[in-house]
Amino acid sequence: MLHDRLLVEPETDKAERQSTGGLVIPATAAGPKRLAWAKVVAAGEHVRQVGVGDRVLFDPEDRAEVELGGTDYVLLRERDVHGVHTVDDGDSAAGLYL
Repeated sequence: MLHDRLLVEPETDKAERQSTGGLVIPATAAGPKRLAWAKVVAAGEHVRQVGVGDRVLFDPEDRAEVELGGTDYVLLRERDVHGVHTVDDGDSAAGLYL
């Protein structure tokens, strides 16, 4: 990867979701635009806040898609990331940085 680019693998969206109240929301229900989570596969040399293996929150509308080896990936700039979820191997505590 070059400069401040990130190559991420988007998490698959479940066909049906369940609300906190227990209601099942079908995949065909249109709702507001949502941000999506993805796992970082590769990072450019100038990326400062995100590392390989982190989960990032991004806007699915602002993305460039690429297929490598039969797997779909998304190419992002570091500035397009809205949040980072990292897991520290030392104490297994997760941190969310928005």
